[in-house]
Amino acid sequence: MAVVHVFAIITAKPGQRDAVLEIFRANVPAVRAEDGCIEYQAVVDAAEAGPFQAPLGPDSFAVVEKWESMATLHAHAVAPHMKAYGAQVKDMLADRKIHILSDA
Repeated sequence: MAVVHVFAIITAKPGQRDAVLEIFRANVPAVRAEDGCIEYQAVVDAAEAGPFQAPLGPDSFAVVEKWESMATLHAHAVAPHMKAYGAQVKDMLADRKIHILSDA
């Protein structure tokens, strides 16, 4: 079974990132309890990373995920708590890019 990697870049409307992250963090325990969830966390730009960093910026964060299979990722996407999270943050988001990846 191939692990599915997800790297999502979420951009909040100006000044809304902290509010979106608060809602995100409240949803994390439900996501981590899902069948097939290996990893699920939000990350932001590291301070003092140096000139080689390509920063996401002050309104963005990334979500790093690992799932046991594509089926468990698909189930995650339609889970009731994810629908509720989406409804809560939809008016606070400027953009969302979801990259679904496999091992090279």
